[in-house]
Amino acid sequence: MSYQGKHAPYATIPPWIVRATAAVLLAGSAATQALTLEERRELDLSDYTVRDVDASYFDVEERMALLRETDNSLLLQHREELAKYAPSCQQRLEIPTITDQMRIPGFYPTPDAWRLATEPLFDFEDTVSELAGAYVASDDDYYAECLVRFLDKWARDDALLDFHYHWEEPQAWFSLESMIFAAGMAYSVVRPHVEGLDEEQARVEAWLNELASVHMEIEGADSSCCNNHFYRRALYAAMIGVLTEDDDMFRFGVSAIHSALHDMTEEGAFPLEMERGRRATHYQNYALLYLIPIMEITHRQGYDVYDMEIGGGSMHDAVDFAMDILEDPAELGDLAPREQYTGFLKDNQYFAWMEMYRARFGESRFDDFLASMRPIYNRGAGGYATLYFMDPDVQRHLVIDDEGRRETQAFEGLSRN
Repeated sequence: MSYQGKHAPYATIPPWIVRATAAVLLAGSAATQALTLEERRELDLSDYTVRDVDASYFDVEERMALLRETDNSLLLQHREELAKYAPSCQQRLEIPTITDQMRIPGFYPTPDAWRLATEPLFDFEDTVSELAGAYVASDDDYYAECLVRFLDKWARDDALLDFHYHWEEPQAWFSLESMIFAAGMAYSVVRPHVEGLDEEQARVEAWLNELASVHMEIEGADSSCCNNHFYRRALYAAMIGVLTEDDDMFRFGVSAIHSALHDMTEEGAFPLEMERGRRATHYQNYALLYLIPIMEITHRQGYDVYDMEIGGGSMHDAVDFAMDILEDPAELGDLAPREQYTGFLKDNQYFAWMEMYRARFGESRFDDFLASMRPIYNRGAGGYATLYFMDPDVQRHLVIDDEGRRETQAFEGLSRN
């Protein structure tokens, strides 16, 4: 099964067989209780429409105004570093587009080959995120315009539309997810603030919508139809649905919220992520890395999704459970082994969602953990999360240790709950 081009069939196995097989597997699993593909398609989300095409996943103008006035040392340093070391537009425009069929080896069986193959993909994600961050940090239209020109180059070349997919070889399909939401989220930051590039912007938006539509045609096999990879697809769908005023695409993004809440256990666990065994904690957190930005995008369209409950549970329960098992693996109970993989705790990109959630709800429970991670950057799911979301009154009085590392000296009146 492979996708050979934007107008070619993507499967040698009929899609209905893939969908039916996945639905049977999910429906027959008492452990997951996940919505089947058919049940997800039958959700009535007609009340969700795009209300503000210019709304990013955060209030860009409000944040830029705050950054101009703040005296927070971390934000000031972060802003100045981004402005000082901002990317060269000409150099970024020289990055070659990807027009050949994309094939990526699997990460777990061949990590070295995967790293080599994904370097160009990560360069793309870093470029769009850095240009958006440089614009916010500097308030210089040069970076916003450069981002549009960069994406337009890829749009004119019909880049990324040709990728290999087989249910046993999904890595190119997986990798493309993050490229799409990186582009969509970065573009949303600059879209309303660019003038004189109407033709380029129209082309970028048409390409983003086509790219998302082509990728979404593949629903995934077994759990990838419905677990964190579904949430990743929903993230780009929510953002690009807003950018292109595509209500159906936006609703696909919103459907992840409904699906996650339906599947969630009474404790707040996502069952399909718990099935990862020793990586259950990592994948509970990983799911939130995409679900919380979807919540932010949807909330920015005027929908109070944080108040949504299904079966008595809300996304707050999933957040609480994630924090509980991060602090004490025994809280997993019988859902997963107590001996959990903890390597992800050394990488701040996995906690961009915490910065967003902390900014909205002001929970000090996150503060000690976030203080050791800041500034947080995720090249796709949130970009410069600390620059965009951190409350300037939360973290102050930073000191530099003998090896030049930032450490938190004190908080202002905040402690772990």
